[in-house]
Amino acid sequence: MNRAELIEALAEKSGLSKQKAKKVLESYMEIVTEKMSQNEEIALIGFGTLIPRPQSSRMARNPKTGTPVRIKARTTVKFKPGKFLLEAINGKK
Repeated sequence: MNRAELIEALAEKSGLSKQKAKKVLESYMEIVTEKMSQNEEIALIGFGTLIPRPQSSRMARNPKTGTPVRIKARTTVKFKPGKFLLEAINGKK
């Protein structure tokens, strides 16, 4: 599912117009981005949790040349699925 399909599905499920659904999705993405940049977790009970996770600097290899390359320290995001999401995707109710 791409962004346009998500907006369409959100509009259909919520009864909003596509323009309002697009605004809701954009607002959600802005809030998530802002909170993640502030190193805050976002927990949606039953669905899952977005967790900012620091990664330390490390050495890797360029796959084409085999040359060692240092990868800078950065923060990534881990998604931990919630109980109800896991049950839904595994066919349990």
